[in-house]
Amino acid sequence: MQLTPVLLCGGSGTRLWPLSRKSYPKQFARLLGQETLFQASARRLAGQDAQLSFTPPMVLTNSDFRFIVTEQLSEIGIDPGAILIEPQGRNTAPAVLAAALHLMKSDPDAVMLVAPSDHVVPDVAAFHTAVTSGLEAVKRGDLVTFGISPDRPETGYGYLELSAAPDGSGAPVSLGRFVEKPDADKAAAMLAAGNFLWNAGIFLFSARDIVAAFKAHADGLIGPVGAAVDSAKADLGFLRLAPDAWSQAEDISIDYAVMEKAKNLSVVPFSSAWSDLGGWDAVWRETGPDGEGVATSGESTAIDCHNTLLRSESDTLELVGIGLENIMAVAMPDAVLVADMSRAQDVKLAVSALKGKAAKQAEQFPRDHRPWGWFESLVVGDRFQVKRIVVHPGAALSLQSHVHRSEHWIVVEGTAKVTIDDEVTLVTENQSVYIPLGAIHRMENPGKVPMVLIEVQTGSYLGEDDIIRYEDVYARN
Repeated sequence: MQLTPVLLCGGSGTRLWPLSRKSYPKQFARLLGQETLFQASARRLAGQDAQLSFTPPMVLTNSDFRFIVTEQLSEIGIDPGAILIEPQGRNTAPAVLAAALHLMKSDPDAVMLVAPSDHVVPDVAAFHTAVTSGLEAVKRGDLVTFGISPDRPETGYGYLELSAAPDGSGAPVSLGRFVEKPDADKAAAMLAAGNFLWNAGIFLFSARDIVAAFKAHADGLIGPVGAAVDSAKADLGFLRLAPDAWSQAEDISIDYAVMEKAKNLSVVPFSSAWSDLGGWDAVWRETGPDGEGVATSGESTAIDCHNTLLRSESDTLELVGIGLENIMAVAMPDAVLVADMSRAQDVKLAVSALKGKAAKQAEQFPRDHRPWGWFESLVVGDRFQVKRIVVHPGAALSLQSHVHRSEHWIVVEGTAKVTIDDEVTLVTENQSVYIPLGAIHRMENPGKVPMVLIEVQTGSYLGEDDIIRYEDVYARN
């Protein structure tokens, strides 16, 4: 039996601010190791082994992340299946239903493994064994969810109350009820009871059975989501769900919409390591603190510290902690977080406070990712701005002009193919070119390695909206 992975790839990026933000949430960051959480999730649900065989993954994401998704999958050699673009975030129930309805068009009996794209599961073989255990329940028409054996009284997760304590075999157990995130006392009592598992938000079922469950328990979603899928438009290899229909779908999780009402639900206990990295305290645990409880990352140094996380996300920024205890400090080029470890779940309050004062750091990542590469501002003045721009091999920016600014481009790595009005030239390392105000121009990377240049803008207005586009060319050659 082949499984179709369905990776949910949205999120607002508030609990791991400032590294994770709305414009670049945590699944795309390299929080642990060289791969991003999204890449690790995709690799975990790819290919085949002695237990399972996977089809190319289906991805549910939004328009801002679509090129990041394809770029990161390309980096690890995974060709995706359908990439469905949600016009706006409507939570997990519409997303899962859209995936199921899309699959039903080609294979009503397709088995879907739905998973968030930002979880950490180190033991892939153990996870595949758990999925295999769940397939027997799927064959009899059950909707399967996965519960994590708790090792502490965690208040940041929802729980699953089982009809009986797991027997250690990993076999599916019937579900008693869903439990909301508890307070500390309730979490301790549930840990002691032995028949409560953390709700992992991972699901296994056939497309036919989950659509039937939606019709039985959340029929109001069938119309708008079905219309959004039926009227979806292909766009550069993506499938854009119809926005008008999609906007009519209720914003609701699959737990509330279906799972808490369904009777044919089974839970597969999973006792190996797992984390949703739901806060910096979880990152601290997964990073592997030393004997003093100190975990450092990047250019950071701890002196006489205990139970502390120090993380620098800039090669040019040294983060030093002296005499700290139960502190988490995360430094980005444009923002720094310092908080008590016990307040990890309150980091989202910082995002709310920054949004209230209209600070761009609340949601905007320092690097702006585009289909052709990315750029970041290095220096900003009243009438000038300096950027670093990285263009992927074979990629090109749009043919464009500016009304309020001129630009100087200095190539520092690779070769740029530059169009200025009717003239096309190659600009190599240590060479520069001037783009007069109003000139129609384009930048391309004709080479096989990334091209890096420094752009100096001068003018009366330097906003990103000062662009007249004549032609967009995103695809790599």
